[in-house]
Amino acid sequence: MKIKLCLLAVFILTACKKEVKSIGDANIEVFVNTNIYFDMGFKDGSKQLNDSILRLDAGRVIIKKVKLPNYNKQTKVIVNAMLTSNGDPWDKGGSLFVIPKTATLNLIDFESGKFDIKNFNKTYPAVKAIDSLKYQPNLELIRFMTPFGVGHFTNDERVVKRKPPYIPHWENEVKWSQDITQLLQLLEDEVYIGVYIDTWTKEGYTISVNLKFNESEIPNNIKKEQTVLSLINTSKYASGQRMYDDFSRQPLEVEFSANKTYKNAKLYFTTTGHGGHAEGDEFVKKEHQLYLDKKNIKTWIPWRDDCASFRRFNPTSGTWKAKEFMEDTTSEDMIASSDLSRSNWCPGSQVFPEVILLGDLQKGKHTLKIAIPEAQIGTENENNYWMVSAYIVYDNE
Repeated sequence: MKIKLCLLAVFILTACKKEVKSIGDANIEVFVNTNIYFDMGFKDGSKQLNDSILRLDAGRVIIKKVKLPNYNKQTKVIVNAMLTSNGDPWDKGGSLFVIPKTATLNLIDFESGKFDIKNFNKTYPAVKAIDSLKYQPNLELIRFMTPFGVGHFTNDERVVKRKPPYIPHWENEVKWSQDITQLLQLLEDEVYIGVYIDTWTKEGYTISVNLKFNESEIPNNIKKEQTVLSLINTSKYASGQRMYDDFSRQPLEVEFSANKTYKNAKLYFTTTGHGGHAEGDEFVKKEHQLYLDKKNIKTWIPWRDDCASFRRFNPTSGTWKAKEFMEDTTSEDMIASSDLSRSNWCPGSQVFPEVILLGDLQKGKHTLKIAIPEAQIGTENENNYWMVSAYIVYDNE
């Protein structure tokens, strides 16, 4: 009798267990050979391309609403991007981003005039989350730097002699790929995905972006609640914003509230320094300090010294003889601008975030502070600025 009752109980539990349906893998094309450019004659948001792409900030920002699958099984997400120059020969900062669905106010609201961006901060508006307004800044999927002229100038006669003997040929494009599985719950249903490039030419760049979802056989038993909180992003996404050089004056602080204990919280922090010519923040090491609730959680110098490995992507990079560039050498070898070490980036590279384990964040108010004590102030001719972004990911119980 006991055996029959046990078998019956197993049957009932099995019958009542909800089957988790499989969606299958998906490849979502977000942008396909889309031009990003700068045109002062372009009125922001005044026209929409046939594939529903919005253009903002004189064409330097493109945004598209994308329909994404909603998975009930554990799924891996990879974002891929491919870029070529469309005539811009320079290296420029870039950002592939998603607008958080949990934000009541966002970039589109600012550019459409629904909300005055200057209400946040007259000098550096909309760079950090504001709980009272339910505002969260754009969240970066990939921070990248365009190379010098890749693709468009690859076969240009003027750059043939610039090719050093240690690379077989100039590349036709640059590709980046990043695992963003931690952001899965932001990448469901309808979302706005965009790209910003700090181009100042009418030719600009051409970019393609896709998201690949690889579904596993493991059910996702975690409650589908918000597990990502965007806190800071100083990139210039809106026409009312400016390059962020305020680190030369003071740290950047943001207050945020945890509505419950955030289990196994992680901080994703991305930083790159720009401008200022040879002695500016782009080419001089600058210590970074991160504080959570007044406690130092990381101090380091973000730096890249492997930029010469990207030479094949930079046909229009300026070059000099080593003896003209360096005081302590008589070498006739050529040095390219793209070879020089920089503040956490190289021309043609993507920039991976620093991931800092925070443990459990207790319910209540918290403060994140970012300090770059030796950051230099920007001037009219030597504009020093920092593109930094930060978001927190945590587990649901």
